[in-house]
Amino acid sequence: MTTTIAARTFRALGTFATLLVADPGVLAEAHSLLAAELEAVDAACSRFRGDSELWRVNLAAGRPVPVSQLFADALSVALDAAALTAGDVDPTCGLSLVRLGYDRDFAQVRRHTEPLRQPPVPAGGWRRVKLDTHPLAGRPTVRVPDGVLLDLGATAKALAADRAAAAIEAATRSGVLVNLGGDIRVAGDPPDGGWPVGIADDADFDASTTSIEPRQVVMIHDGGLATSSPLGRAWRRDGVELHHIIDPATGRPARSCWRTVSVAAASCVDANIASTAAILRGERAVGWLDGLRLPARLVRHDSTVVTVAGWPAD
Repeated sequence: MTTTIAARTFRALGTFATLLVADPGVLAEAHSLLAAELEAVDAACSRFRGDSELWRVNLAAGRPVPVSQLFADALSVALDAAALTAGDVDPTCGLSLVRLGYDRDFAQVRRHTEPLRQPPVPAGGWRRVKLDTHPLAGRPTVRVPDGVLLDLGATAKALAADRAAAAIEAATRSGVLVNLGGDIRVAGDPPDGGWPVGIADDADFDASTTSIEPRQVVMIHDGGLATSSPLGRAWRRDGVELHHIIDPATGRPARSCWRTVSVAAASCVDANIASTAAILRGERAVGWLDGLRLPARLVRHDSTVVTVAGWPAD
């Protein structure tokens, strides 16, 4: 039996969002649920919206700030990512990114090429962030030290993919795939043979599911898949190449032997944490991912491919 898949792609969270459903009849409802989830996550976690919760937290100068449960969940995921990676994936790299010129929506960042005005600064330190999810009364609270800026970009998009896929499957009972700029989560019964996912080695910021030329196509039936790359959000300042994956110890873009890392895991959040940490860990990432039994495909700058933990060969 052949399954007809319905699809819709649109811009969201500074990237593309692609929705696939196994039941074409639920596409409109699924799109509404996805759009609502992405708006909620953006309102909570955007570093560039003056009305976002993250904006308020970052400007609180060390004072506790009441936050929504969604923001508390997103921050909890980010802090867990830091703990699981020994601080490699650190949500306190906000000021590091600002110092490198990533201080506005990325589409605007690329238009500014003048020299940077201030030197790089290391991450503020994730252990200094205090999240109280069980206050005596009222909503959860967050306290960030004065001078430290949170950036949840490393994990909030993956969390949005997980949440949206689960909500759509629960509401429609249809199999669903949500792809947010390479952060992918599937839920429910997949189409016959699974969901085909193209893996690209060199996709840049302007790439979409229609413009990417995949180097490999893999079939996934459940869980999440994420691809991290310094090529995805790269810009130049005064002739210097910069990108968004920050080494927390230096505040500079990570210097990695990998140009792309794709990881499959039980959730999109887990896959995203692993793929981002792998970029930062360089050669050590191969043994680390293999030890965790996370199927992964790692691509060097010379296009050499390394696969671990059962990821299929090209």
